Amino acid sequence: MNWQVELLQSFLLASSALFSIVNPMGGALIFAQVTGDRTHAERILLARRVGTYSALVMLVSLWIGAYVLAFFGITLPALRIAGGLVVAVSGWRLLTAPEHLDETKQAQAGHAMDADEVAFFPLTLPLTTGPGTISVAIALGANRPSEPAAFIGFVVGSSLAAIAIAAVVWFAYSSADWITRLLGEARIRIIARLAAFILLCVGVQITLNGVLDALRAAGLGAALR
Repeated sequence: MNWQVELLQSFLLASSALFSIVNPMGGALIFAQVTGDRTHAERILLARRVGTYSALVMLVSLWIGAYVLAFFGITLPALRIAGGLVVAVSGWRLLTAPEHLDETKQAQAGHAMDADEVAFFPLTLPLTTGPGTISVAIALGANRPSEPAAFIGFVVGSSLAAIAIAAVVWFAYSSADWITRLLGEARIRIIARLAAFILLCVGVQITLNGVLDALRAAGLGAALR
């Protein structure tokens, strides 16, 4: 597989997984509610900062998170299995109870509305890129290939996906009022459920990759013994 194909596949995989868990459209609803007392200029500035911070959170989680866990002796197959299960559980929770999750995010965001640095906390963490997003990004980063050409494609594709999702967050939050009027809350809920099902499938695939890697490693170890 050449690196261009790996780049495209990695971009599609990472963008679908991150879009599902970040849910920019649903976040735009909450953003519009918790920043309703601010001016339009202030909301545009907040949206830009949230987009920038979200990109940083996802990129750091993608490329450093797996190494931090590896420092504690956690193997890549184990990380893939655990990360895939976390992703799958997150997708299942979003699929079955997205309204409850949105209400939790809104409550967390509402507590710090008077703070000066609301762009990072709580609008970025935990409203936009919370623990679920970080777990998904770490799981994706742990699923990287070892072949040099494929690794390059994976790095570029996944990084572009994180940046693209951050750009969607920036646009959605900047256009929060327009999006909520255009789509309506019911249609946004439907989009969120479809995205959650994709996230569930991505989690199962990552877990399967981890299990296969563990079985191959076990078979190699048995052969060496």
